[in-house]
Amino acid sequence: MYNSLTRIQNVFGFFTTVAFVVAALIAASDFAAPRTPSATVKATNVQVVKGRPHYYSTKKEEYAIIKFSLDADLSSLFTWNTKQLFVYVTAEWPAPPAGVAGDGANQTNKAVIWDAIITAPSADHLSNLGPAALRKLRRGAAGKSVDPARGRLSLKNQKPKYQITHPTGRIAETGDVALRVHYNVQPWVGVLAWDQRDLDLGRWKKLAGGVSAAFDLPALKKKDGEAKPRKVY
Repeated sequence: MYNSLTRIQNVFGFFTTVAFVVAALIAASDFAAPRTPSATVKATNVQVVKGRPHYYSTKKEEYAIIKFSLDADLSSLFTWNTKQLFVYVTAEWPAPPAGVAGDGANQTNKAVIWDAIITAPSADHLSNLGPAALRKLRRGAAGKSVDPARGRLSLKNQKPKYQITHPTGRIAETGDVALRVHYNVQPWVGVLAWDQRDLDLGRWKKLAGGVSAAFDLPALKKKDGEAKPRKVY
């Protein structure tokens, strides 16, 4: 009963219990920090062309290129327990009704056009940056455990990282397209928190704004260059 193995098991059990309680308290402390994210996004230039959207594409298809402007204040999402913040912008449009060309099984089509990972100063070593950019990032946050400035984004006429395609291969003249901002808070300890759309959760407020005005995708760009990219105002 009092041999070395039993004592080791008791010490290990006590240690894991304490570690679990401390981790639970750290995770619960996030709910005490207010979150008031806000964002404004709008499409600035929209173009539909036909070709191979990816180097691995086996056939030509229509795809849309959407440039956008984004102003977001996500600084309140950064606390001492924040590891990194995943931000992305999607283009969304309603699916056509059943019987119309396309797949009406989905209520809404969604496609990511841009994303970014913003690390907290304590997680800069996880950044996928080159040595020079990483040194600059660390200098800007020297002596800071939390750097809210990293959560403020201002992008003007930003090129998308990804083009929009559709399983049918046709996407030109699609209507009621809107851009939407999303985020995912990844803590050091605790659960992942996705953007809140419909309701507030205590001191965590839902994302203010973050949805653009609806717009239509233009007709397919002609080979002779007659059709030009559509600017959205």
